[in-house]
Amino acid sequence: MTDKFPLLAIIVKKSSPAVKLRGRPLADKLILFFAFGFGTGFMRPAPGTWGTLPGVFIAAWLMRYHWAWQLAAVITVTVVGVWLCSRASAILGVHDHGGIVIDEIAGVLVTLLFFEPTGLTLLLGFFWFRVFDILKPPPIKWVDEKVPGGLGIMVDDLIAGVFAWGALWLSLWLIPM
Repeated sequence: MTDKFPLLAIIVKKSSPAVKLRGRPLADKLILFFAFGFGTGFMRPAPGTWGTLPGVFIAAWLMRYHWAWQLAAVITVTVVGVWLCSRASAILGVHDHGGIVIDEIAGVLVTLLFFEPTGLTLLLGFFWFRVFDILKPPPIKWVDEKVPGGLGIMVDDLIAGVFAWGALWLSLWLIPM
């Protein structure tokens, strides 16, 4: 089916095998739970889209506070996310399994950084982040393919978040309020 619809092939990764939690040690289950975005990475289809939603909710909560707290959250999620992505990939034996979505959470936090928490901002931020994360324009695609390990899993989404931040800023500037 994805041969006829190439965009569907981008959204639904065939290379991501189903993950079974039964029989795994508790530590592995906890790592996968957080790497899979509080479980949203298990949702099909499009786990990356589902996995972005916790990031939107976290950002909506953080946006009420000073920008320094928002920035601290982005840095914390990024550092912890690199470790989680490395560990989850090792546990699963798959680099950048489609269910690993902590990178999407970090990316959308970057997208929504410094903005006011309005419904329009959250919706457009979600939209623009998913566009850049799915299409992966240069240099995002290059980074996605060339940077190894947990850092490689995280950094392409952080760059997508920066691109989406710019698109969000421009969208809000163009929309008359």
